[in-house]
Amino acid sequence: METIGTWWMWAGFFTIVLVMLAIDLVVVGGGKQHRVSFREAAGWSVIWVAVSLAFGAALWFYLDGSAGREVANQKTLEYVTGYLIEKSLAVDNVFVWLMLFSFFAIPLELQKRVLVLGVLGAIVLRTMMIFAGVWLIAQFHWLLYVFGAFLLTTGIKMWWFADDKPDLAQNPLIRWIRQHMRVTDSLHGEHFFISRKEGGQLIRYATPLFLVLVLVEFSDLIFAVDSIPAIFAITTDPFIVLTSNVFAILGLRAMYFLLADMADRFTLLKYGLAIVLVFIGGKMLLIDIYPIPVLVSLGIVAAIIAISIVLSLRQDRPVERKPG
Repeated sequence: METIGTWWMWAGFFTIVLVMLAIDLVVVGGGKQHRVSFREAAGWSVIWVAVSLAFGAALWFYLDGSAGREVANQKTLEYVTGYLIEKSLAVDNVFVWLMLFSFFAIPLELQKRVLVLGVLGAIVLRTMMIFAGVWLIAQFHWLLYVFGAFLLTTGIKMWWFADDKPDLAQNPLIRWIRQHMRVTDSLHGEHFFISRKEGGQLIRYATPLFLVLVLVEFSDLIFAVDSIPAIFAITTDPFIVLTSNVFAILGLRAMYFLLADMADRFTLLKYGLAIVLVFIGGKMLLIDIYPIPVLVSLGIVAAIIAISIVLSLRQDRPVERKPG
């Protein structure tokens, strides 16, 4: 695997991630029952974006001094583009989480714990998937065409079914869990499992909160299958792929609570994300014919997301009635 990452760069990156997670979990109380306010979510969103951009700036300064200005510009641009793509596609996670928490009637004060564990699981899962994907592409270059066709198809399906809402009551995973595990009818605080004494012995039950956690992890697995190949259209350097991906995920929970009350206003965003997937898929299919520059990709993706957000807000704006 060809990469710019040295052992100390990897060590520094994981140290930053662990320190930030520790602050979030211990100092802010991420592991306790806690209702996240809009102000707290906005503050953490700013912090995560600032840390992500600061990491990109540090990467540029290091590469500028060690590998030259051209390499520094190229790799930093790949990092920023990958971060923007992953951050944009992760918005779909937010919509799914909102649907899950609404369906199971999970109060806000219990949602944070589920998302903390969900994000931790996503980091581990995506790290394994990224290294596996990089290795496979290094061995079989033609897989880029497979990923490109998959993203193209996924983008078209996302556009086609953008307004459809899945029936969670008939979800195969939920039905399988309920058939193979005892599940309580109501929540029991932050507990994922409880024990009840029945017939002289303790019987272990899962709670609806456990079902939500399983679905959160499963949904991230599904979205990772889309988002990880998307960044391979920008770079196959595992250091750039992993760092941009993880920093995007780390800020996802704060973004969820920031957008939780405004998600209904971004009605056209899913269409924008669908176009992004189609564009990235097309870019991968053309990679050996006409490689689209990273800067152009960054501009196109940013423009698509910005336009879909602006159009969503304009569509949601109430119409002013003229007097008389």
